[in-house]
Amino acid sequence: MFSSTANRPRPRLFWFWQRGQSLPGAPPYAGSHGSKHLFAAAFLAHLRPRLLSPMTSLASKNSPTTTAWFLRAPSMRLQRGFALAAVISNALIAVTGAVVRVTGSGLGCPTWPECHPGSLVPVQRSQQSALHQAIEFGNRTLTGVVLIASLGTLVLLWRARPQRRSVVKIALLLPLGVLFQALWGGLTVLTGLVWWTVAPHMLVSLVIVFVATWIYQRLGEGDGPVRYTVPKPLVTLVWATCAVLLALSVMGTLVTAAGPHAGDEKTARLDLPVPMLAQIHADLMFLYLGLLIALGVGLLAVSASPALRRRLWWLVGITMSQGLIGIVQYLTGVPEILVVFHVGGATLLVAAAGRLAFGTRARAAALGEHPAQDPARRSQAGSANTQAVKQSA
Repeated sequence: MFSSTANRPRPRLFWFWQRGQSLPGAPPYAGSHGSKHLFAAAFLAHLRPRLLSPMTSLASKNSPTTTAWFLRAPSMRLQRGFALAAVISNALIAVTGAVVRVTGSGLGCPTWPECHPGSLVPVQRSQQSALHQAIEFGNRTLTGVVLIASLGTLVLLWRARPQRRSVVKIALLLPLGVLFQALWGGLTVLTGLVWWTVAPHMLVSLVIVFVATWIYQRLGEGDGPVRYTVPKPLVTLVWATCAVLLALSVMGTLVTAAGPHAGDEKTARLDLPVPMLAQIHADLMFLYLGLLIALGVGLLAVSASPALRRRLWWLVGITMSQGLIGIVQYLTGVPEILVVFHVGGATLLVAAAGRLAFGTRARAAALGEHPAQDPARRSQAGSANTQAVKQSA
């Protein structure tokens, strides 16, 4: 009728006491005092795995195989992708700036940092065209894209493991340059687009494109000592072409400052004769092209690598295209579309010049750096593995 006490379920507290007796080194039962000690030991043994399980799961989450994607060290492909995006976005905003200038939309947003007093976005006004407002506001909005690409490059390089401090220091110039451009753009608007504010705006964009190209090239190298792949006189000639390119770009902005496209019809122009400025600009272009041809002869004489020679011929082709556009511009009265193409060609020219300049050197892995961290060695190892697979097949 009544079930045996042996078959009844025992209370949880009795289970703790019974387990305490079975623990290694547990003292023998000694009345109520000993029972308390056994109960405490069993209770702590029961809680121990539950207390440690959160830490165990946290450690497993931080392992390389289970870490969330946004917490992992960025891959080299992602770093170079953002560096390339910085090159493209900074070149693109220079082109859209040219569109603002040739369409007379420079004061489509007449104040800064707001577009209109009391509004961050365009407001329909009778004295301003909706198209001009949209063009200027679109150019300002593109600054956010440029900042994301530039700041993202810096963050990825800072989070890379191992961190390459020399490249991080270079990448710091990108977001600083973009912020400077934003502030300088505000000064340009507030001063009514005077030429001495518009010209540096363009030149700084070209400098940022050159720096972003440098970072992209640097990410394909190791951190060892610099080793030049061509004789030192040719390296000096390469950097001499960069100096002439800088002078050529400065003169180009002065031609624009004296020309018809000011960004607004009421803006005063540089009071210098356009034919004289255009002639100096053309002379510098012919000097630049002559130096490039001399450099090509030198690279052929020393049997430079095919990759370096290809970079040079790309640069020569872009330079000749720019010269042709400039001549047609001058003869046809500087049509708006050719100005935009000329500015886009200038950004391509600067990027190609950077690729050539930094292609004259090679850097292997630094002392103590794992060979797998050196992109050049990785590519060599990959090709060696491919050759081995082909031979085994």
